[in-house]
Amino acid sequence: MKLKGIHHIAIIVSDYQRSKHFYTEILGLSVIQETYREGRDSYKLDLALNDHYVIELFSFPAYVPRPSFPEALGLRHLAFAVEDIESWIVKLENQGIKTEGIRIDEITERKFTFFQDPDGLPLELYES
Repeated sequence: MKLKGIHHIAIIVSDYQRSKHFYTEILGLSVIQETYREGRDSYKLDLALNDHYVIELFSFPAYVPRPSFPEALGLRHLAFAVEDIESWIVKLENQGIKTEGIRIDEITERKFTFFQDPDGLPLELYES
C-alpha cells in the first residue's frame, strides 16, 4: 500500500474575501468551485494551480487563532515553485506584501524567500 500523492491543503481564513483575492488575484490560483455551506455559515473555495487541485480555503464564523511562526511546532510553511523569484518578489511588493531577503538553499543552491498570506501563514517561493 502506497500514498499516491498530496490531494490538497486546507486553510481556514479569517476574512474570506480578502484571502480569496490574495490566493486568486495575487498568487494566480484558479477557482475550481466555490460553495456556501448554509448549515455551517461557511464558504469552501477549491483552488487549482496549473489545473491541479491544491488548496481548499474555508471560512468559519468562529475560528480559533493558531500561532504560525516559521519555527513553531507543526506545519512550517507552504512552498510554491517559481521560475523567476526576483519577478515574484517585485509583484508581491507592488501589492504591499513584504518578503524576506532572498536566501540560497545550502543543499540545492536554489534561491528562496518567505512571505505571509493575509492571516500570517508563512509561504515560501522556491526557484526551481
